[in-house]
Amino acid sequence: MLDSEVRQSLLQWLGQERFRDDQETLVTHSYDATPMLQSLPDAVVYPETTAEVQSILRLANEHRIPIVPRGAASNLCGGTVPVQGGIVVAMSRMNKLLELDTVNLTATVQPGLNTKKFHQEVERRGLFYPPDPSSMVISTLGGNIMEGAGGLRGLKYGTTKDYVIGLEAVLPSGEMIRTGGKLYKDVAGYDLTKLLVGSEGTLALITEATLKLLPAPGVRQTMLVAFADIYGAARSVSRIVGARIIPATLEIMDQATIRVVEDYNHIGLPTDVQAILLIEQDGQELEHVKKDMNDIKNICAAEGATDIRMAQDEVEAEQLMMARRSALSTLARISPTTILEDATVPRSAIADMILAINRIAEKYRVNICTFGHAGDGNLHPTCTTDARNEEEIHRVEEAFAEIFEEAISLGGTITGEHGVGTVKAPYLEWKVGNAGIDVMKGIKQVFDPAGIMNPGKIFAKSSRKRLVISK
Repeated sequence: MLDSEVRQSLLQWLGQERFRDDQETLVTHSYDATPMLQSLPDAVVYPETTAEVQSILRLANEHRIPIVPRGAASNLCGGTVPVQGGIVVAMSRMNKLLELDTVNLTATVQPGLNTKKFHQEVERRGLFYPPDPSSMVISTLGGNIMEGAGGLRGLKYGTTKDYVIGLEAVLPSGEMIRTGGKLYKDVAGYDLTKLLVGSEGTLALITEATLKLLPAPGVRQTMLVAFADIYGAARSVSRIVGARIIPATLEIMDQATIRVVEDYNHIGLPTDVQAILLIEQDGQELEHVKKDMNDIKNICAAEGATDIRMAQDEVEAEQLMMARRSALSTLARISPTTILEDATVPRSAIADMILAINRIAEKYRVNICTFGHAGDGNLHPTCTTDARNEEEIHRVEEAFAEIFEEAISLGGTITGEHGVGTVKAPYLEWKVGNAGIDVMKGIKQVFDPAGIMNPGKIFAKSSRKRLVISK
């Protein structure tokens, strides 16, 4: 519960509509898309201006009250769960597209703007914003920036951090800083823009962002390729990129995922194969796109593809891509609890990683389906389970710990695009080492000496002991 003086100040600034501490509001802001995590905040506020954010953070800093920034709470790492209570700062009212600059090819946005709506607005102007997280129908740009979100187009176009070129951010002290701008070149000092992207609300609160845009591709083609052998799919991925072809999308789904998605969507996915690749290429010239797709088709055929299907029109192409985008929500239909992770490995290790996931799932007797961004090695092993079964949940946790260990041993990482949050904090040291943790804590101390910004995220009280994998 907030101190009465603090509560009164917030009520006076924001009014009863934008300061809430009733039980219903607290409960609805106590969790995010991460399963099995919930913690009540002490209050929820809805600022509408940067000046209001400054006042809120200044007050919280003075009284040492945790601040938890929140967009649509669609993250999967517990990033917006108020694990130490405090004030949830919901950015839903700062949701405007402030400027679309067609000369500099930039957009200036507020953090609460819905990602899908932004895509649609930009595309209406013949422009293109590539980052397309699967949650973009509900996610916000501010949330994407805080988590460093990726998406299906990451191989060719990169992720959110590649498109954020300027930020307005409020420090815990209430001071406002501006980084970058409408500039494609800027080496004035440390790159604070890139530092803040993916900082998960632990350093500052973003109130405005300038995003880089591209001309929209004029042509797009989509293909589905099926493989009886998962190594054939993996070899195709390596050979496609090795042939200097960079598809806009290069996604993989294993057999377990294919069967569940087909059962729900009925779009004719082959359920008797070990893996499928969903491949999309785009560009400005039809001739170039067709050549790339033809070369990809030949590579896949040489690697033993059992079925190669080109989408005949936009409707079929969208249907195929929706099958991939809906994989998580479809898997969520088969059990009460769905736990999705994003272990990432070098592209050459995709097949080994998938087979390791299958072996680990069998060892711990848990059901894990795997899909993900094959082109950039970012896999999403997804466990369907039941949070009420404590014994099974323990086995699931052990299985994911071993999956993280396996990813690192293959030269990978514990997260490619979902962030660390609370869920993967105990494993961060495995990836960055003691010295890396110390450097990160030093940066946190400079920005947030009182430790009020999203406490409990990224840094764990104690790191998880590494496992010794028996193969």
